Amino acid sequence: MAAGRALAALLAVLLLASGQRLQPGASFTISLRTVDNITVMITLRPGVSRSCEIRVKNVIRSELKIKPGENITFSFTCSNPEKYFIMEIQKNIDCMSGPCPFGDVHLYPPGLPRLNRTFIWDVKASTKAGLELKFSTPWLRQIKPGEMCPDSISYNINSCIDMATVNIGTFCRNGSVSRIKLLGGGIMSLYLPWDSPLTTAGFNITNRASIKRLCIIESILNEESSITLMSPNYPLGFPEDELMTWKFVIPSNMRASVLFHNYSLSNCERKEERVEYYLPGSLSNPEVFKLSDSQPANIAGSFNLSLQGCDQDAQNPGILHLLFQVIVQHPQVDENVTHLVDLSKERNMTVTIHFEGWPSHLLLMSEPVCLICKDRRTCDRVLTLVSGTVYKISFLCKDLSRLRITAEKSISCVDFRWCQKKIYSLSVPKAITQLPIQLHKFIWRLLASDLINTEITSPSLKLQQHVPEQRCNTSYSYSIVSASPETELNIGIFCPGGSIEKIQMRNNITISLKTFGKGFLNESNHQDLKMSFVPHIKDECTFTVSPNPKAKVYLQTPSSPYGLTPYVSISWHVIMPSKQVARLGFSKDRMGISCETGRAYVNIKEEASGAEETVRREDELLPKPRNMYHNFWVNISNCKPVDKTELTLQFWVALADRQIDLGVIIAVVAGTGILVAIGLTVCCVKKKKKKNQNPMVGVYNANVNTQMPGKEGLFTKGRKKNESHVYAVIDDAMVYGHLLKESNGSISPEVDVYRPFDGPIGSLPPSPPPFSFRKDIKHSPNTEEPSPLTDTDHDTYTFAHQKSEQLEDNNDTNEKNNGDTPSLENKEQDVSVE
Repeated sequence: MAAGRALAALLAVLLLASGQRLQPGASFTISLRTVDNITVMITLRPGVSRSCEIRVKNVIRSELKIKPGENITFSFTCSNPEKYFIMEIQKNIDCMSGPCPFGDVHLYPPGLPRLNRTFIWDVKASTKAGLELKFSTPWLRQIKPGEMCPDSISYNINSCIDMATVNIGTFCRNGSVSRIKLLGGGIMSLYLPWDSPLTTAGFNITNRASIKRLCIIESILNEESSITLMSPNYPLGFPEDELMTWKFVIPSNMRASVLFHNYSLSNCERKEERVEYYLPGSLSNPEVFKLSDSQPANIAGSFNLSLQGCDQDAQNPGILHLLFQVIVQHPQVDENVTHLVDLSKERNMTVTIHFEGWPSHLLLMSEPVCLICKDRRTCDRVLTLVSGTVYKISFLCKDLSRLRITAEKSISCVDFRWCQKKIYSLSVPKAITQLPIQLHKFIWRLLASDLINTEITSPSLKLQQHVPEQRCNTSYSYSIVSASPETELNIGIFCPGGSIEKIQMRNNITISLKTFGKGFLNESNHQDLKMSFVPHIKDECTFTVSPNPKAKVYLQTPSSPYGLTPYVSISWHVIMPSKQVARLGFSKDRMGISCETGRAYVNIKEEASGAEETVRREDELLPKPRNMYHNFWVNISNCKPVDKTELTLQFWVALADRQIDLGVIIAVVAGTGILVAIGLTVCCVKKKKKKNQNPMVGVYNANVNTQMPGKEGLFTKGRKKNESHVYAVIDDAMVYGHLLKESNGSISPEVDVYRPFDGPIGSLPPSPPPFSFRKDIKHSPNTEEPSPLTDTDHDTYTFAHQKSEQLEDNNDTNEKNNGDTPSLENKEQDVSVE
């Protein structure tokens, strides 16, 4: 049924259109009375060919002018003259020399052809009188120059002062402007398209007393709405030293707010450009504001707004213009609810409350408006709060979810002595989190001199790097950027709940906390990001990582996916848990770049005694996955790549418990057996050496008889009672040590001594070779495992060798002194046998 009615309506429209189509040769008669003072002009539309013409008594014309008192019949040579011709009907009204025809304005004369037409009423009046244009409903709505009205029906109003014409504005139907008062005369124009059914002008003219200003524009706002108004001549300049007023009629139970969106100021010689308000209930009317001030808001009821110009500089006058918005709302539930924002203890911080999408998105005039007020009359769509102050703010907004907070804080260090021991908390202040507004972004700018670097830590939560294989799913994340005057390095995006304990960076650092959804309000109490300034570091950036035993950790070079900055070196220090082994692997086989200048390297080194450093260039295969048994370093250094190649590397670390298999146990047992055998062998060799070495050198005792014990009369005491068997023994090294002294005076026996390194292993990353040239480094095989440390005997053994000449001298001496008498050595052996 409804479809049938729609089809019938469409057919009716088509029939009406076909009825309006002129038949070739159809004639029109226009008769103008002299007293009406009306002139009709029919002309070709600009830029249209003369495919259609006007015929008047068999005379072909391209245009036609009908003056007051004339009666002319004419026709068109085509059936669609609206495509080629336009019509202008102008009525001159002289109020200077006689009475004015006040009252409703009619569209006269009747019987005009259906062309695009413009009705013009030119009213001449004295500046001592006022002219009022009162519009019937629906009222008018002002539009910007160049805009079109939805129904193509528009009004244009100009004011005439002396010889000057001021464009008050262009208006469409369906608005809030109910009347316009002009000083002196005016020119009113009504534009109608050729198919418009409008038969009345929609306004009347009334004579009023002088208004003593350029114009007064009155708007009636009975319900929630938003209107946009402009100063006369906008966007050109407001007349010099002129005054105009906007009058807003608003019910007392509604609230109005004024927002200035666009304005410019002229160069004043005298006076000052300003706006004045007459506000309901104000004790200081008129209240004067600069155009740069925040304008009044939350106004209860009707008010007036006036714009005052100044005396301009004749040489450089400048331009004064203004575009503003008036928003009318019902009183908000939270209108009288204030929120305390205490920034008195903060330093170098700003907090901006704004609408969603600011500043890139420009809010349309038709969109719902949320206002932020720092007092009852100072409200705006964007409000900035500064540190060191306490604010009480309120909101004029139906939906607070449309608002966001963006904050920024600067921390700087110029002298390292003053900031080396300070630890700064990078957490969002409670003054912000307690507001009923979602935090969009909090930015920390960390500024330091060239020799001072920045360290950020997350002691409890730790950080996780956001990569495709390991995405952040928390309610907030950190974006970290390192910037210098020459380059900018995007360190990456991180979120809490990872394995990165510490990041050290050079240059100035920007950390941006960005929230996702409302969950941040619950997690904001657990923030633990800290920052401190540290001495100069070798690499551009150094990460300290403690892998999570339960998950594989993915780490990626900064500035992905755009590639690492040329000549930049990045290091990762991976700390291993006890009784764990790490599996280290790269996500691709090669670096994927070609170097124009220098070389790109990957360096891997364990913090273990004797561990070899693994090095790969950009033209070599990256190491295959391997086991790491100690803390280790990964260093990636870039060259200057050729065009269209970028260095982007990703590696992973996975932990597992150390497994001791049967082969290891057998190897340990075998190794222990070998060590025991070596120890026994050394002991036997020592004993054999002692037996085979020359007799120890004794101290001669002249009071002791050295004859054989067979002649008992020579001994007054028995063997057990005398001290003939007691010797003061001196080591060979003590007797012959002077022969072993070197030029420096130290004793250096002929020895081979192994002294194992017992000092600490360094905590610095492996030093990559210089970029210009690097020595060839022994490449360890990809599958090579680090050899386990063996137990070693830490004792130092010194073997002293006597010279052959010394042995001969000793033998000769014994033979000379004793002859057939047994030597001391033989005697000692005999005693031992006994």
